[in-house]
Amino acid sequence: MIDPAVRVSRLACTPRGVQRGERVIPEETPVAIVHNGSTYAVMMATPADLEDFGIGFSLTEGVIGALADIEDLEILEHEEGVEIRLWINADRAGQMVARRRQIAGPTGCGLCGVESLELAVKPARSVGEGRVFSPAEISRAIASLAPAQQLNHATRAVHAAGFWEPEAGLLAVREDVGRHNALDKLVGHLARERREAAGGIVLLTSRVSIEMIQKTAMLGASVLVAVSAPTSLAVRTAQAAGITLAAIARDDGFEIFTHPHRIATGGSNTETVPHVA
Repeated sequence: MIDPAVRVSRLACTPRGVQRGERVIPEETPVAIVHNGSTYAVMMATPADLEDFGIGFSLTEGVIGALADIEDLEILEHEEGVEIRLWINADRAGQMVARRRQIAGPTGCGLCGVESLELAVKPARSVGEGRVFSPAEISRAIASLAPAQQLNHATRAVHAAGFWEPEAGLLAVREDVGRHNALDKLVGHLARERREAAGGIVLLTSRVSIEMIQKTAMLGASVLVAVSAPTSLAVRTAQAAGITLAAIARDDGFEIFTHPHRIATGGSNTETVPHVA
């Protein structure tokens, strides 16, 4: 398999002078998602956890509705990149014409090749009620993510998505040069583990854009916590989907943008947070 990180030579320029040395940087590889012999998308991604990526991408794109729709999966390495070949059952395969990309997307691109504005801003799936978390649990969850980012520790150049539950702590982390890819890998892993997401928190190291809300909704998680800020469209989409969106999560706290009733702040948080119109 292709290594997810490589060591390269570099010159370090500092006030003390120029020094030769090496640095570990993440690999970036074209990864083709192929359904029943037809290429659906080519994404630039980190070549790790590719089975998770293929399954999660297929789920969040709506190509499949469940893990059971996949009859077979294989990963093929080529000189130019990697193919993730998924064979979808006949019933589901007939629905795949709804959205085809067949386009090479830049790193982490979430909307490459969308054929209409309507598809770009499609509503996210509504989530269930889920459960209530305390602010201390939110803080513990986001604090658990950074120590688990092994690839980022080595490269300082990748995003991460994690899933946390109060009883078990941080259950899974997936990393990638693309933030959308990291979340797709997490979705694929949880699907393979057959773990319901309603009882936990999705954690992100990146900003929250509409695609991250859409993917979280497809996963069925009702709480999303991110280190960075959301976009206005992400806030509107989370509000409509019923997702509790907390962001700008730091050591000293976080901000709640939508559906605060799932975070027991001790105050009057049952009303909807005013959101961007």
